[in-house]
Amino acid sequence: MNYPIPDNPEAISALGKKSITEEIIAVAIAGVVKIARQQGQSLEDLQAEILQDDRILDIVQRRWLKDLIIKAWDIV
Repeated sequence: MNYPIPDNPEAISALGKKSITEEIIAVAIAGVVKIARQQGQSLEDLQAEILQDDRILDIVQRRWLKDLIIKAWDIV
């Protein structure tokens, strides 16, 4: 299946209603990068946002996600 890269938060949220697969995760990450760029955020801004403490991911997971975002930033 090929999914379009989301260009708004609602489209990313809609992905959560589908079965979670590697493809859905990749599309969601690409969407986050795309939206951040549309909003004028830099890669550093997005990294800082990802590294902020939350109740969903621990610090190791947030660092792993940050590394994925860096790779996606160069591709998207």
